Amino acid sequence: MTELGEPIRTAAGEFRRVVLGVRPDQLAECTPCAGYDIRGLLNHLLYWSPRLAAAARKEPAPPADGGEEAARLVEGDWAGRLLALTDDLVGALGAAGAGEGTTTMGGDSLPAAMVERMALCEFVLHGWDLAMAARLPFDPAPAVAEATEEVMREMAGQGRAMKVFGPEVPVAADAPALHRALGLSGRDPAWEPVAFSVGVAGGGGGRSTAL
Repeated sequence: MTELGEPIRTAAGEFRRVVLGVRPDQLAECTPCAGYDIRGLLNHLLYWSPRLAAAARKEPAPPADGGEEAARLVEGDWAGRLLALTDDLVGALGAAGAGEGTTTMGGDSLPAAMVERMALCEFVLHGWDLAMAARLPFDPAPAVAEATEEVMREMAGQGRAMKVFGPEVPVAADAPALHRALGLSGRDPAWEPVAFSVGVAGGGGGRSTAL
């Protein structure tokens, strides 16, 4: 197990709790993640989770099927499927050698350790997005928040260059680690839901990457 193994497992538990708390009548609510309503963000997670798991196993990525924007995955028992995909991703990341060498998500090769970092951010950053949008508590363990901040300090600059993250939101140096990680990702820790949806139909808005 790598140093991120336990934070990932713990973060996945809090992420599962949030997923189970999202109600069907909240799917059109806006989220802190620009361009996504709750439906779109769930669609993003359902689309990218199996691709992250395949990359962790160093297996070929699933067919693109038109990409995230063309996918319509929030149907039927979407929560059950997302929980199963979460368990599968955690299992794949916990396998011997998962963080070693290189892998791919269908494009250029990347360090396998990057998949761990991406998965942690998916669980924590998008877990927070969903929780805030659905008006649910979100309380990751301190070690999870600290690991996420450390990962974000490593990844944020490249992520902003790739338009995955927005501009950094200034956060006090003595703010909680989760707030510092959110600020690095371009999220405002003080974000609150508003009384209208972003009007994203079906898919996942304009994003096409796994953060």
